[in-house]
Amino acid sequence: MPNRNKVTGPALLVAVLAISGCRESPAAPTGFQPGPLGAVTLEAGEDVRIRVLASVTVAPSLGVVTRHGVEFAVENMGPIAGRQVDMGELVDTSCSPAGGRAGALGVVQDPKVAGLVGTNCSAAAVAASPIVTDAGLVMISPSNTSPLLTSDLAGNANADHHAGYFRVSSNDLHQARALSDFVYNQLQLRRVATVQDGDPYTSALVAAFADAFSAIGGEVPARARIAKGQVDMTDVLAEFAMAGPDAIFFPLFVTEGSAFAAQARTFDGLEGTTLISAAALLVSQFLGAPQSEGMYFAGPEADFASNVNELTGQSGEQVLEAHRDRYGSFPLSPYWAHSYDATTILLSAIDAVAVEEGDRLHIDRAALRRQVRATAMNGLIGTVTCDAFGDCGTGRMNIYHHTDTGITDVSRLPVVYVYSP
Repeated sequence: MPNRNKVTGPALLVAVLAISGCRESPAAPTGFQPGPLGAVTLEAGEDVRIRVLASVTVAPSLGVVTRHGVEFAVENMGPIAGRQVDMGELVDTSCSPAGGRAGALGVVQDPKVAGLVGTNCSAAAVAASPIVTDAGLVMISPSNTSPLLTSDLAGNANADHHAGYFRVSSNDLHQARALSDFVYNQLQLRRVATVQDGDPYTSALVAAFADAFSAIGGEVPARARIAKGQVDMTDVLAEFAMAGPDAIFFPLFVTEGSAFAAQARTFDGLEGTTLISAAALLVSQFLGAPQSEGMYFAGPEADFASNVNELTGQSGEQVLEAHRDRYGSFPLSPYWAHSYDATTILLSAIDAVAVEEGDRLHIDRAALRRQVRATAMNGLIGTVTCDAFGDCGTGRMNIYHHTDTGITDVSRLPVVYVYSP
């Protein structure tokens, strides 16, 4: 990939004519001049360095698909500004604010890091985003979806928006609108109870769904909050049985969500209640469990085989084939494609702004942030463009109906509703 910027030597002194006679102007600055956020400077032989903030010990399937997506993208992009790319080891955020904070603080201590891919979980991003932004860096997430991290989609920044944060996953306000329309108009259900665990992802999503569902005439007769790690759902289910909902929406992670689904199936008074979840449970680990059968899931598109990333020329099917050859299986979550696209966006932006000066390579941080914000490309997930608040996703959502626990590849699940903003 060609380097578009090169400083070749000192600026020439230019004679200018003044009224009082000819005189030399002050010498212009020579060489690379960093912008207001500073720059990464690499010496001869040093690789372009990026880092990945991911969930390893919590929601591990997201961490795995992120690592694989980044890995294949780095290989397919090839050298950046004439240098190899070092992605390093995954930095575990444990899908939590504490983990996101610790991970970000560790990464920003390294002055050679040009940018980050991550996080997987919105809870980690809430804490990592301000640290990354204050350090002048950029972070592009493949799978954060909480509206809190960007905007209300009406031109207003939300509480946890920071200028260095971007994502290729779609704002959950789209998911809330898709799900509320499907439940009310397609399933013709009118009363939906909700469960969240205090996480920025789950709490913001159920609030957005409740608003969207109420706006079209639906009712939320009961709203419950459980604790992280909670597996005894008796009290919540008893409350719901008294409320008599038509459906329950519980966008929980695997530990809590699996327990909730299993207990809801057999709880007196909830027989026949429709169970609905979202992307955090739309993973192979849960889809193979018996309690998942018959559930509906709101989540991102998953069939990316025919799409082509214009920066690498690779189609989704080519990347999947490489994944099968190397790992012997399909990706465990649809966010593998988002991870791939996020990495290519970051690397392409680094290549575009990198300045070679002798044996040194400079990557201006402010220029890199502007370049990422100007993204407009075709990726594996579709057309990717970034708005002023870092939302770069397509906004498209599917509703899946899981009817066979023998099918754990999300791309093969029946799609019963398609939303395209």
